[in-house]
Amino acid sequence: MIEEQARVVAIEGHYALVETQRKSTCESCVVNKGCGTASLSKVFGRKAVQLRAVNHTNAKVNEQVVIGIDEAWLLKGSFVAYVVPLVLMLLCAGIGEMIGARLWGGQSEGVTILAAMLGLAAGFIWLRRYTNNLRQSDVCQPEILRNVPSETRIEFKSNPVLNRQE
Repeated sequence: MIEEQARVVAIEGHYALVETQRKSTCESCVVNKGCGTASLSKVFGRKAVQLRAVNHTNAKVNEQVVIGIDEAWLLKGSFVAYVVPLVLMLLCAGIGEMIGARLWGGQSEGVTILAAMLGLAAGFIWLRRYTNNLRQSDVCQPEILRNVPSETRIEFKSNPVLNRQE
């Protein structure tokens, strides 16, 4: 289980809208003074991120909690997000190459490129529908695991644009 501290911003039924600080690994890196990624991290700062989590602990607004997500779902989601559009793109490019070669001989690059773009678009459309279906179930949702003891709480810098009053 991957865990992170968060602050409850709002309650929506059996879900809680939680806010957590975006972190950068650049803070602990030895070469962060001369790194371009570290410079970008400093420019964009540590912005707050809000997400919906299953509220198993009946947490209240402004309480600090520990949220978690299962590593298996995170790995599966990453795999699906990267591999499915890529595989569909390559599959459609191959089909486009075969169709173009049969219809126009050796001049089939345009058909191959068009088929690859259509395959990539189909992969993204499928991914969008797949993730929308997953959002409806609690299977891969982050969940509130426990309240944070007062001695281990972190300071949250709220982003007024993200805060919603319920």
